[in-house]
Amino acid sequence: MINKKSPRNKTIVLSEDEYREYSQRLIKLSKTVSLSEVMNKTINQDSIEVLPLLPHKSIDLLFADQPYNLSKVYNKHHFTSLSENEYESWLDNWISQICPILKPTASIYVCADWKCSSNVYKVLERYFIVRNRITWERDKGRGARSNWKNTSEDIWFCTVSNDYTFNVDDVKLKKKVLAPYTKDGMAKDWQEENTGNFRLTYPSNLWTDLTVPFWSMAENTEHPTQKPEKLLTKIILASSNKGDVVLDPFLGSGTTSVVAKKLGRKYIGVEQDEEYACLAEKRLDMATEDKRIQGYDDGIFYERNSK
Repeated sequence: MINKKSPRNKTIVLSEDEYREYSQRLIKLSKTVSLSEVMNKTINQDSIEVLPLLPHKSIDLLFADQPYNLSKVYNKHHFTSLSENEYESWLDNWISQICPILKPTASIYVCADWKCSSNVYKVLERYFIVRNRITWERDKGRGARSNWKNTSEDIWFCTVSNDYTFNVDDVKLKKKVLAPYTKDGMAKDWQEENTGNFRLTYPSNLWTDLTVPFWSMAENTEHPTQKPEKLLTKIILASSNKGDVVLDPFLGSGTTSVVAKKLGRKYIGVEQDEEYACLAEKRLDMATEDKRIQGYDDGIFYERNSK
């Protein structure tokens, strides 16, 4: 809810009137539904209750940023650290339930930190073809005096089958060329611009161009584990096409749904915390007027802090 903040603080917050308005838009499921009943909706419910009620073979892309195996407070909800076996069982409980709702051509992306990444992998390989582990750099966090500072997280990329979408040309990164190569006096695989020499490079599984949302960014909320819109932009562009259905069973403050909307995809978001779900609805309204994504412009991904 709204607190007094500095003029430069762009963090998205809810007034009491907005909370009441947006809470009326949220839906809850009590029986199996059709795709049209949940399309472009935010479901305010525990994903374990919702997943069995979603229509079979309806989802083109799933992104999940579930709680890691840490004791952490998420507004009015909290997750308590479990033993490794218990955490794997918890993962299996919801991952097994997404199988029926995925199309045979669907892709799956599941987040993890260093500690639970192996548990996530073990469960995913039971049900899907695990294709890669993306590691992305979090440019945020305090230093550690007796350990290496933790500035990375993983995202496991999987598919249901060998027939899947991967739009590689849509996710190339524009990088500055420090030692440009020429052949017969002509630029080779790069181009000269007013601000330097640049090359479009193929995407790798190491992402160092992301900025974790903070208070002066227009996409920022008070959710403790909010992912950057640019991160979801990479995933949605690579592994879906316009009009496809994107599901996030742990929506948080709405980044997946918001980016899906900005990129012309359909979305379904599931979030058990009402305030975060209302924040997602507010951001979706904002995305109707402003489709900009920081670090992504005119079909090009830029290196961090370069644009």
